[in-house]
Amino acid sequence: MTDPNRPSNDEVKPAETGEPVVSKPYIMPDDPEEGSVEALTKEVAEARDKMLRTLAEMENLRRRTAKEVADARAYGITGFARDVLEIADNLQRALDAVPAEAKANADPGLKALIEGVELTERSLLNALEKNGVKKFDPSGEKFDPNFQQAMYEVPDPSVPAGTVVQVVQAGYMIGERVLRPALVGVAKGGAKATPTAAPSEQS
Repeated sequence: MTDPNRPSNDEVKPAETGEPVVSKPYIMPDDPEEGSVEALTKEVAEARDKMLRTLAEMENLRRRTAKEVADARAYGITGFARDVLEIADNLQRALDAVPAEAKANADPGLKALIEGVELTERSLLNALEKNGVKKFDPSGEKFDPNFQQAMYEVPDPSVPAGTVVQVVQAGYMIGERVLRPALVGVAKGGAKATPTAAPSEQS
């Protein structure tokens, strides 16, 4: 006998637990599961890349700092050295103001004064050189606008055009930089073309 109140087989349904059934999400191959060997390898590679970048940045910072310290040591006295050059110029002007004949025929008092000024100038230049400041005189050299400043031209066919023939004021270097360019007179060298034309006349 069948129970009329009993549901038929077609109507039987599974008991509901009240929890939704969630399917496992699909994991892309590029995104490995957390904790897997692939994921750990990726983390190690990222950490290594960050470490190498940090080390490179620290090395660049160390080099920049070392260069700044070296520059500070070499060029830190630039302002003071420029002021001292005025004293060196005045000492040189004092010596140039005494004619050569007056120096040769000077009495002992004047000779002692001249020698004292010369000694003072030498001491000052030595002190500057100890601190990386060197005097340079470009007489006879080819004019270089990086180290000299042309004040005027001198007609002088005996030397090539652009040769420094007069130095109005000596120049100074500090380390590898120009502290003050030399003020110079440059030769025009107008007759320089004549020697070059001579070989063609002989041929």
